[in-house]
Formats: sequence, C-alpha cells, structure tokens
Amino acid sequence: MVAHKNRYLVFEIFLDPNRENGKEDEVNLNRFSIMKTIKDSLLVNFGEHGLAASVGYIQVKYANPITKLCIVRCLRKDYHKIWCAITLITSIEQCPAFFNLLDLSGSIRACRNYALKYDEAKFEQYKLMRGDKLSEAIFTLVHNCFEELKVLEG
Repeated sequence: MVAHKNRYLVFEIFLDPNRENGKEDEVNLNRFSIMKTIKDSLLVNFGEHGLAASVGYIQVKYANPITKLCIVRCLRKDYHKIWCAITLITSIEQCPAFFNLLDLSGSIRACRNYALKYDEAKFEQYKLMRGDKLSEAIFTLVHNCFEELKVLEG
C-alpha cells in the first residue's frame, strides 16, 4: 500500500455578494460549492490534464459559511498547482470572491489547531460586527462547525 503525503491549506474566503447586482443575496458557501469552484478553476487554468491529475486527491475537509474559513487537502506534489488555481478564483456562484491562504501544513492536527483559533477569533469579530442581530440558528450553525473542526481527522 502506498502512503500519500498530503498538504492542508487553510483559506479565508472574501465574498462580496452585492457588489454587482445590488441585492442582499447570500451565497451558499459549503464544501460542494467550494469544491466545484476549485475544479472549474483547475480546468480553466490547467486544462483537462491538470484537472484529471489532481481531482482525485483534492478534498474540502471543512467549510464554515459564517466565518468563511475552509480547509483543503491535496497531494504534496500538487499543492502548488492547487494553491495557484484557488488564488485565480474570481467568483463563487456568480458572486465576486477571492481566497487568502492563511496556513499551509503537512498534518491535519496542526492545520486544525490553527483553524480553530482563527475561526473562534473571526466569530468573535463577527458577533461584534452584527451586534444584537444574531439568531439562535447562527449560534447553532457555528457551534456545529466548531465541533466538526475539533474532531477533524485526515
């Protein structure tokens, strides 16, 4: 059996859903939409061969729709290509967006610890920004995301 060496990339996603259309529509930010966007970027920027060589080993391990943090796993030999493809993303579901790499790690444990600290700080900032407008559903969603992150394994 061959052991694959992985890299874990922690990204923060910056969205501006009402820049072009003037609406207050929220983008459905989940693992599937992020993965589809990454695949589309790989296809556009690296062609069918680049997509086929990498797509079997890419996985979005975590995505938080409130704090807009995600963790992507890929092969060690392909992480430059994946990083480049993610950097070249300009929109998610027709919403202008860009990705900011926060951490690159070889182990899920180190990546998880960094993401947990950053995610908690980002949610505190989100609470201060929103004030009293936070619903119980948002608290439940974020709590579930934090629990999912705490038990994250490779």
